[in-house]
Amino acid sequence: MFKIIMLILIATLAPISAFAEPIIELNANPTEIGSLDLILVTGRITDVSIFKPITLTVVSPDGQIIYVLKPPLDNTGLFKKIINPPLPKFADGTYRIIASHEDTKITGQTEFTVITGDSQIISAPLQETIKIEPKSSAITLNVTSKTGDNKITITGVTTSSITDITFTVTSPNGNLISIAQVTPDTNGKFLLEIISGGPVWKEDGFYTVTANQGLTSEHKQSVQIEINNGVVVPEFGTIALMILAVSILAIITISSKSRIGIISKY
Repeated sequence: MFKIIMLILIATLAPISAFAEPIIELNANPTEIGSLDLILVTGRITDVSIFKPITLTVVSPDGQIIYVLKPPLDNTGLFKKIINPPLPKFADGTYRIIASHEDTKITGQTEFTVITGDSQIISAPLQETIKIEPKSSAITLNVTSKTGDNKITITGVTTSSITDITFTVTSPNGNLISIAQVTPDTNGKFLLEIISGGPVWKEDGFYTVTANQGLTSEHKQSVQIEINNGVVVPEFGTIALMILAVSILAIITISSKSRIGIISKY
């Protein structure tokens, strides 16, 4: 009789314990990227403490761990994280993202693939040619710098103030040399200071600063800055043009007076 009662209790409690098992949902968007693109990881976990962060481990195609990230959970167990490319860039191949939590042994996994070179990423077969009108950028960038200075100030405005902006700096030959994240204020305004110089700034030429907010093309904007010997080379601005024009005018005037004096003398 006792055995029968125990079997009934076990059969009754078994579904309850099964439903109490945590569940981890994990997604990467997009699933195919270039070597300098960003990945947005989103997901949800149930039946764990929301006061402890989720752990995201990013594993490269050769099995090396390149990131261990700990984004927080919201009140419903949702989480999200933008993953930047490592320095200098993502290598070709398939990367794994593993989600874990200290309250459970269950893990979640997803993958994304990096394709570079001449390969072309195609998300779906094209049925017809569609003309897409270009969209105006939702981010504006302004660059402030002084002649010969190594401090570059980036200011701007975005239409979205709820998502951080990721800044990347690439050298003239395309290598990624710096990554930073900035949170815009409630009006969408933001500011970033970049210090040039050092071994990674050894190339002379135009460096590209790209602001990327999310994954839509209209929330991406770039500016170029000319660097020589690790410091800023300013553009030939309005004041410089005015000085040049005055100098040329003065030379012409002096030359004309000298020529008139020579003619009248003889």
